[in-house]
Amino acid sequence: MREPVDLRRQRILSVVESRGAVKVSVLAAELDVSVVTIRRDVEELARAGRLRRGHGVVRPAGEAQPPVVVPARPSAEPAGDGGAIALVVPDRHSYLYETLHGARTALEESGMRIALHIAHQSADAERPLVERALADGARGLLIAPRWRNARSEELDYGWLADVGVPTVLMERRPRPGSALHALDSVCSDHWYGTYLAVEHLVSLGHRRIVLAARDDSPTARTIRAAFAEIAAARPEVEDWSVVLSSPEAVPGPGPGSPVAESDAPTAPAADARAPLDLAALLRKRGATAAVLHGDVDALMLAQQLAESGIEVPRDCSVVAYDDVVAALGSTPLTAVAPPKAEIGRAAAELLLHRLSGATGASGPVQRTQLLPTLKVRGSAQAWSPTAK
Repeated sequence: MREPVDLRRQRILSVVESRGAVKVSVLAAELDVSVVTIRRDVEELARAGRLRRGHGVVRPAGEAQPPVVVPARPSAEPAGDGGAIALVVPDRHSYLYETLHGARTALEESGMRIALHIAHQSADAERPLVERALADGARGLLIAPRWRNARSEELDYGWLADVGVPTVLMERRPRPGSALHALDSVCSDHWYGTYLAVEHLVSLGHRRIVLAARDDSPTARTIRAAFAEIAAARPEVEDWSVVLSSPEAVPGPGPGSPVAESDAPTAPAADARAPLDLAALLRKRGATAAVLHGDVDALMLAQQLAESGIEVPRDCSVVAYDDVVAALGSTPLTAVAPPKAEIGRAAAELLLHRLSGATGASGPVQRTQLLPTLKVRGSAQAWSPTAK
C-alpha cells in the first residue's frame, strides 16, 4: 500500500514539531523515502508556511533559535564512545525515536555525553553496534532492540545479558524466566492501553470489534494477545477478530516468523501477505468498530474505508494505537497514547542512578511500566442500529 503524499507530509510535520529541528537526511531515513522526495515535500510545506527550512535542516514555522539536531548515524569522532552512554535504536521507527528523544533530554540535562547508534533492519544488527560502543569505552547502555519475532528476541538474550555495563531496556519486556528477566527495563503497559481502546468502544455501544494490528514487534504481539484476552472476557462483545493491518506488518520469513492468524475462534483464515480489505471484513462480520495499530496503518486504513463508502465515525468507529501521527488525519483519530518520551526519560534516569555510585544504586532490578492514556478525538461515536 503506497503512502499518500499528504500523509507523508503530515508525518514530516509531526516529526519536526515534536523535536524542534531535524536534518533532511534523518527525515529521509526515518520515512524510508529519497532525500529528493523529502526536499520536495519540505519546499511545499515551507511555501505554505507550515515549517522553515535551512541548510539541510527543517525547523518548526515559529521557532526562533535552532536546537541541537540528533545525527542520523553514529558519530565517527576520533574520541570514540569513551565515557558516553550508548543509545541503540532501530532505524525507520518513529515510535521509538520519540522514546529516544525522551532519553536524550534526561542525559543532556545530566551533562552526560551520548553516543547514538542506529540499527538497520537486518538480523542481529544491534550486537555489533553494542560491541563497538563497549570497545570504545561506553559507560552504560540504553537499548530498544527491534525483535521482529520471538526467535530474533531469543538470539539476543545470551550476549545482551553479558554486556558488562549497566543496561536498561526501553519499551521492551523480556520473556519471564529468560536470561534478560533480571535486566532493568522501562516500558508501556500495552495490556492496559488495549483495555482503554476496547473499554472506550464498548462504552459507546459497540459490540462487534475488529483489531487490525502489526505482528513485527514485541508491542504488536502484546497488543494482539491483550485484545484477544480482553475481548473474549467481555460479555458485551458479541464478535471480535484479529487480522494483520498490512502485508508489511508481519516479520519476514525465517525461524520464529509467525503466519498470520486470528485469535477469534470464529474468525476467517487470512493470507499473511494479502492486503487487508478492512471494509469487506467489517461488512462480513457486521463489525461497527476497529482498533488499528499502528498510526500510519490506521490512517491509511481509515482512508481505505472512506474510498469504500464507509464513513468514519458514522459507519465505523476507529481507535488507533501509538498516537504518533493519529491526530493529523482528515478525521483526527482517537488514539491510545503510550508515554513514549516518558519511557525514554525514565530509562535514562534509571541508568544514571545505576552509574551514580550513590547508596542503593546497585539495588534490586527494576521492571517499570508506565500507563498509556486515551486521546479522544473525532473518530469514535456512540453506536445504534439506526446510525446508518
